[in-house]
Amino acid sequence: MYCLQWLLPVLLIPKPLNPALWFSHSMFMGFYLLSFLLERKPCTICALVFLAALFLICYSCWGNCFLYHCSGSQLPDAAHDPSIVGT
Repeated sequence: MYCLQWLLPVLLIPKPLNPALWFSHSMFMGFYLLSFLLERKPCTICALVFLAALFLICYSCWGNCFLYHCSGSQLPDAAHDPSIVGT
């Protein structure tokens, strides 16, 4: 289970508020996971635990799935605030 210390923090990285950045964020996360799986070759148990956690997060549409944006989930109120754009 040593390899999970590199996989589980990936699930905690928040999605950007700006919808224009969702594609680049998902590509970055996908390439990170692909390169991690090819380079480190985690054990089967760690890979299955991570894939199960990723599936549950994306299936429940909690809003932190980096693969796609659920159509039913709402954006935070801060996403529509124009004063955030300059920060």
